[in-house]
Amino acid sequence: MKLVFTVTNDLCYDQRMQRICSTLSAEGHEVTLVGRLRKTSPLLPAADYRQIRLVCWFDQGKLFYLEYNFRLFWWLLFQKSFDIYTGIDLDTIMPCLGVARLKGKKCYYDAHEYFSEVPEVVDRPLTKWVWELIARICIPRVDGAYTIGPALAQIFQKRYGIPFQVVRNMPLQQANISNTAPSTPQPLNSSTSPIVLYQGVLNAGRGLETAIAAMQKIEGVVLWLAGEGDLSQELRQLAKDLQVENKVCFLGYLTPKELRSVTLQASIGLNLLENRGLSYYYSVANKAFDYVQAGVPSIQMNFPEYLALQEEHRVFYLLNCLEVEVLVQAVEHLLGDNDLYLALQGNCKIAAMQWCWELEKRALKSMYER
Repeated sequence: MKLVFTVTNDLCYDQRMQRICSTLSAEGHEVTLVGRLRKTSPLLPAADYRQIRLVCWFDQGKLFYLEYNFRLFWWLLFQKSFDIYTGIDLDTIMPCLGVARLKGKKCYYDAHEYFSEVPEVVDRPLTKWVWELIARICIPRVDGAYTIGPALAQIFQKRYGIPFQVVRNMPLQQANISNTAPSTPQPLNSSTSPIVLYQGVLNAGRGLETAIAAMQKIEGVVLWLAGEGDLSQELRQLAKDLQVENKVCFLGYLTPKELRSVTLQASIGLNLLENRGLSYYYSVANKAFDYVQAGVPSIQMNFPEYLALQEEHRVFYLLNCLEVEVLVQAVEHLLGDNDLYLALQGNCKIAAMQWCWELEKRALKSMYER
């Protein structure tokens, strides 16, 4: 089959889409992935599927989404027909559904998140109303849908009246290099500072301000932030204002290969989502599984999906609230309790055998085979 997937981000850093497209290409499908080209975009990595990046005048905001959807619609319309058009999230679903219906083909919907409930949208009533309107119009009309976790699948099924399958953000098991990870954390009095790592976009609601503020109270530890986003400059300024710029390292955008190497060096992973909308509350972030694959115990929020994973394999340190003092205590507890750290690390190695793309991709393959 000929399949096309559409996103609004840069293709170089989207691990989920790289896994999905590579998997379906290996199954013999002719796969095309469409994203956008930014001024800072690096060269595309080699892939066994076709990659297209559209050029836009606007880089963000309402005008960007309008322009990108317009360009994507016309690009899809004048290409030879695909058998299935898959829109990734609400910001690309309209062109996919419109062209699919014009050409008598099928349209799928891949919900990476609860788009109208992300922090950037949930506090802006008009913007939220627009995205919810698009969702109510488009989602019930697609031919197949899937999302990242069981909780969101249930919410979407009830809200839009169609079944949602679950395809979680699992990393490749080949990338599991936990056997070479440190068997014990670097102690606080070590000559080598323990690394607390956050990987992902630097956006609102990720608890990054709390993480940076915590560095004021934790001695002998450094914080690495791997990624960029809407708060990139604000967070850099915050580190300077709090006089912790020597303890906070901004790594910028990293390729998946570079990111795995960085994760190996960490003692603790962070995934500090604020409860600012249902998207984060019911999230299943790929970074949670990336830390597990690298054998790195991580600090997560005590939200439903992470609690369910913790009950399956005790690999996290769960926080009931996101406050500086609570985070400081969590980091110091993990680095100071060797028995706890080793137990979590050992559980990571066990969980990594099950929480991997080699097993998770079966659900994806069955959807497109149907």
